[in-house]
Amino acid sequence: MNLDLSIVIPLFNEEESLRELVEWIEKVCSENNYNHEIIMIDDGSTDNSWKKVLELRREFSSVKGIKFQRNYGKSPALYEGFKAAQGNVVITMDADLQDSPDEIPELYTMIMSGKYDLVSGWKKVRYDNAVTKNLPSKLYNGVNRWLTGIKLHDMNCGLKAYRKNVIKAIEVYGEMHRFIPVLAKNAGFRNIGEKVVQHRARKYGSSKFGWERFINGFLDLLSIQFVTRFGKKPMHLFGALGAFTFLVGFVTIVWMVVDKIMSPSSALTNKPAFYLSMCTLVVGTLFFLTGFVAELVVRNASDRNHYLKEEMEGFDS
Repeated sequence: MNLDLSIVIPLFNEEESLRELVEWIEKVCSENNYNHEIIMIDDGSTDNSWKKVLELRREFSSVKGIKFQRNYGKSPALYEGFKAAQGNVVITMDADLQDSPDEIPELYTMIMSGKYDLVSGWKKVRYDNAVTKNLPSKLYNGVNRWLTGIKLHDMNCGLKAYRKNVIKAIEVYGEMHRFIPVLAKNAGFRNIGEKVVQHRARKYGSSKFGWERFINGFLDLLSIQFVTRFGKKPMHLFGALGAFTFLVGFVTIVWMVVDKIMSPSSALTNKPAFYLSMCTLVVGTLFFLTGFVAELVVRNASDRNHYLKEEMEGFDS
């Protein structure tokens, strides 16, 4: 069956908001005559979220559910949702009612117009804490724009729309959901747009994210940039670094030998700062290379996107 729209919703302990969210989505889709599906991925909730999903499934045939056996994170939930999605347009949104389903028609139209492969929401006016969330978010997105060249104001916004072939061409793993536009661009989908969307104050529960997401996000951005550029040709990176390091070391040794010959009293290696700086450079390089090699191993591990699913509802066996 050809579907116009797939709405993918990762959730974790959001039982209070699910009914209101699904009823709102159903209202919007009914008004616009969308042939649609709602894929809800329960990321190991410890409340009654899955029971609510099953209840909604009995009432609305469009609702489908995937239940993880434990909490894996948002990226794994999106990975499974993307794998299951069949709509020509795929829209992701959070389950906490801070994303408005009223944005769906315009997002759908922007993709179907053929102008965009991906449209990211921009929560221009936010209802989050200005110091703990808004300011770090602006700094975070500024760094993202500078490093990636993708001119989005809110790359981490959960409300996004995709052409179907985009989500089938990219692989979201680890914590890479923050950088799906980067993954899409690196896969050759360069028509990336932005739409100002409404940000609604949280009605139920509390935020599941803390300050650590900004640090982790920056590290993930560095990882994805290096893996994308050198993942298939690591010798280009390591060879260049090795050659440069060898050249610097060789020139330095030659200079020290010449200096010793010209000035026998000079003793550069007797200075503690020399050894401290060398140790710092070596340790920093080792840390970076270890992290990069580990990222390559994770990316190429056969089980990097293997998640235990306890139940699946609404999918053909």
